[in-house]
Amino acid sequence: MATLAVATTLSPSTIAPLKARRRFGFGFFLSPTTKPKFPSITTTTVAVATQPSVSINPNPNPSLDLLVLPSNESSQRLLRIRHTCAHVMAMAVQKLYPDAKVTIGPWIENGFYYDFDMEPLTDKDLKKIKKEMDRIIGRNLPLVREEVSRDEAYRRILALNEPYKLEILESIKEDPITIYHIGSVHALFSLYSFLLKGDEWWDLCAGPHVESTGNINKKAVELESIAGAYWRGDERKPMLQRIYGTAWEDEEQLKAYIHFKEEAKRRDHRRLGQDLDLFSIQDDAGGGLVFWHPKGAIVRHIIEDFWKKIHMKCGYDLLYTPHVAKADLWKISGHSDFYKENMYDQMSIEDELYQLRPMNCPYHILVYKSKLHSYRDFPIRVAELGTVYRYELSGSLHGLFRVRGFTQDDAHIFCLDEQIKDEIRGVLDLTEEILLQFGFDKYEVNLSTRPEKSVGDDDIWEKATSALEDALDDKGWTYQIDDGGGAFYGPKIDIKIEDALGRKWKTHTIQVDFNLPQRFDITYIDSNTEKKRPIMIHRAVLGSLERFFGVLIEHYAGDFPLWLSPIQARVLPVTDSQLDYCNDVTNKLKMYGIRAEVCHGERLPKLIRNAEKQKIPLMAVVGSKEVETETVTVRSRFGGELGTMSVDDFINRIKLATENLTSL
Repeated sequence: MATLAVATTLSPSTIAPLKARRRFGFGFFLSPTTKPKFPSITTTTVAVATQPSVSINPNPNPSLDLLVLPSNESSQRLLRIRHTCAHVMAMAVQKLYPDAKVTIGPWIENGFYYDFDMEPLTDKDLKKIKKEMDRIIGRNLPLVREEVSRDEAYRRILALNEPYKLEILESIKEDPITIYHIGSVHALFSLYSFLLKGDEWWDLCAGPHVESTGNINKKAVELESIAGAYWRGDERKPMLQRIYGTAWEDEEQLKAYIHFKEEAKRRDHRRLGQDLDLFSIQDDAGGGLVFWHPKGAIVRHIIEDFWKKIHMKCGYDLLYTPHVAKADLWKISGHSDFYKENMYDQMSIEDELYQLRPMNCPYHILVYKSKLHSYRDFPIRVAELGTVYRYELSGSLHGLFRVRGFTQDDAHIFCLDEQIKDEIRGVLDLTEEILLQFGFDKYEVNLSTRPEKSVGDDDIWEKATSALEDALDDKGWTYQIDDGGGAFYGPKIDIKIEDALGRKWKTHTIQVDFNLPQRFDITYIDSNTEKKRPIMIHRAVLGSLERFFGVLIEHYAGDFPLWLSPIQARVLPVTDSQLDYCNDVTNKLKMYGIRAEVCHGERLPKLIRNAEKQKIPLMAVVGSKEVETETVTVRSRFGGELGTMSVDDFINRIKLATENLTSL
């Protein structure tokens, strides 16, 4: 017998403390006694990955007019609104396009989406759908929860000819099945009649929802875009139409979010990479393969040079290892078994199989194994800027953020059990120094502990996890425990950096590994001349150079600080009669290691505008007076007019600013 309940009877206090069993579709499919758990987070300032802190001033001042937007985690009301908006949108689509088949569509960080099997949609269709959503919202229809048997759910779905929902139903392992209706309570007793009228709608779902559609502010909802998505993410299955929407508690939040999106678009590294001639991805070469142009290559060189120097200072030995290896190596490491879908096909060379490397770890282990080690040798720290290759579906590729070939700032530490804490603390200090260099001083830190399936005995897991906790406590960093979120081979620390828009990016990871030392049988001789197995720690600070460069571009909106800018100074003649002197000035700047160039052939105002568009930090303007006095008149992108000065003074000021990581 079906059980009915109006959504309004579910209070936050009854939902919050209870634990979800399983996430599927819109929300959580639960056992009868469980409901979703919402973390007790109040506010945060994270964007995209969570949510943004946005200035609603067109020229944002970080200290003024900041509106901290709520997230799904911090506001149950917002999550309910977004969840219900997904249902309302699906109802609107099927009202307008009766042949559309519904699939799934969750709430997401900044809104919601739903996937439909239907003819391709256009932006014009979005306007029609939004208008129908507004009508549904305006009718103030209640949200009603119903529990039914599996057979009853099957019968209803079959009657509506919804094949995707049948597949979803089959994947739900526990009863009863929960359904949410949009429509009046009395109508439920004549279920099929109102469904046929198209005035009410239902879906497999466990909530939560708002009490009625009237609790949604239609002026705080916007349909954003249309995209293609394979059913179940499988390219062999049908391509669906995905509609993305955003929903907020009020209009001010929506306006702030729109402003944030515009700012994020202005900072998009794909557009800036092209505008500033930093990098490209060439179709003739293949998707996900990055071409670093001269200016981008200069920035990469600066990053790599700094990275190498600081690692050598911190006791790391640098390595260079091959890009391919025998296929057997990846069998020993386990990648062939557990990571095969992300690896490129093997190639046959002289009757032996080789493979492009997806990871650097096995290579560093082979270097370790190339000679015997004593306990006195530890810790051993090795680091490499190693290029790896991983297969990604073409639809998942995204600028520098998701590519098929990339260079990791990979390092591995081999140490004794009792050295784990000190080594982890050293990595945390190194991480902080590197990230501060690039302007990142806000982090989110997570410590992930032993999962249900793992390798290694209890004692070493406890010792390693305690070492990670002690290192974080010793560092004084606030962190959250991700219970059971560690890798099967050891606990780990993940660090996300916060950019200028408040978005968080995962770049840094520290992982203790009990698996690979065993697989490769690496050992050392202890003080009793017995063979023992060392601890292995994986760590990356920047993640990959490609992704980190993309983050840097968006963090600075292409306005790189003086020390990192590919061109630090552009020398501009008022007329071509000053060109010889300009070349002399430029050559002198280059002689002192300053990245400079001459630009001419246009009127001075246009030369200045071009330099501004290219985000050149410094412009040295040269007219007849500057030639006579052997000076330059300097204009700073960040500091405005700096006046006329000697070339030597200009050089010294650039060098000092570069050393101190400041601007002129």
